Amino acid sequence: MSTDERAPVDLVALGEDFVRDPYPVYAGLRARGPVHRVRMPEGAEAWLVVGYEEARAVLADPRLSKHWSNASPALPVGPPAAGVSMLSTDPPDHTRLRRLVAREFTARRVASLEPRVREIADGLLEAMLKEPDRRADLVDAYAFPLPITVICELLGVPFLDREAFRAWSATVVGDAGFEEKRAANEAVTAYLTGLLEEKRRQPGEDLLSALLHTADEDGDRLSAEELLGMAWLLLIAGHETTVNLIANGTFALLTHPDQLALLRSDPSLTEGAVEEMLRYDGPVETPTYRFTTEPVEIGGTVIPGGGELVLAALADANRDPGRFEEPGRFDIRRGSRGHLAFGHGIHHCLGAPLARLEGRVAVRALLEHCPDLALDIHPAAVSWRQGMLIRGPHRLPVRF
Repeated sequence: MSTDERAPVDLVALGEDFVRDPYPVYAGLRARGPVHRVRMPEGAEAWLVVGYEEARAVLADPRLSKHWSNASPALPVGPPAAGVSMLSTDPPDHTRLRRLVAREFTARRVASLEPRVREIADGLLEAMLKEPDRRADLVDAYAFPLPITVICELLGVPFLDREAFRAWSATVVGDAGFEEKRAANEAVTAYLTGLLEEKRRQPGEDLLSALLHTADEDGDRLSAEELLGMAWLLLIAGHETTVNLIANGTFALLTHPDQLALLRSDPSLTEGAVEEMLRYDGPVETPTYRFTTEPVEIGGTVIPGGGELVLAALADANRDPGRFEEPGRFDIRRGSRGHLAFGHGIHHCLGAPLARLEGRVAVRALLEHCPDLALDIHPAAVSWRQGMLIRGPHRLPVRF
């Protein structure tokens, strides 16, 4: 066993090629071993873990903490979110928070949303189809407004300046510098603080109002800091991942015409198609940060303790040929279950059922409304978002 003393792999120096298509870079690293010291676009150095089994182990390792108090003081990054949430806690705090939120985020509640999600999707597509030149940016017209509308209605957000919020959100989860991220975080925090105060005065039949008043059998409730963190998490994570599931999935279909034709001919394949979209080009490239609380050995490399930053490359795990046959092939009939697009272990995404529901409805409605849908840009010219957390295109020009 040895600590990796090689110079960090500078992912920033790889430029736009890495941003557009990181998979060959990850595969090259995986061929050399499962653990690599890297310099991230966000400015920090981290230990990047590649490979399916290795990433899955990282996601479930209790020696890797999500709590920022365990981060090394030398790291030039800070918490992306305000308050306290499931993404910034470890057991037993995490267990308690997840239990309280899961009481209000049930499978039945999610399933009941399907008619409304379809109504929103139909309305957005009908508006898009009125464009006189039969062209649109699918992100602006559909992939962004669908999930932001759903999550705002679910949470009971009566009014949201969506363009301002979109800019704040993109800054927080992107590769912006520390000060820029802090300013965006403060803007979101101020908005949510005011919203929670309004919910206390005038509660409704929405999720935020329920979280304000929910309690377990022992009378435990979310504190003010926990409510802020939960609202932050649900609003940001509740739309960012689904925006890019829809955009990345549509891009995959439009660049694989055989699979698009297959799905059009057999809509019953939609559920499997969404799972393959999540595996093939999922919206989360690497998850939120984990920090070592003691030395951790992975594949013969010892990652030191003391708050070292560790990232599991979900994007690579889902393209590992040791787990998925011909992983670079987009195949909607593939058995894609077991992918890590929503994580693994105690931090597996609580909102996965909602994201899957929105993905299925969005894809089916899009193909029904737009029988001649096609890219209106060369695939290589699509501009992709910077940073290693969220993967997706800035814009996706289409014609119909």
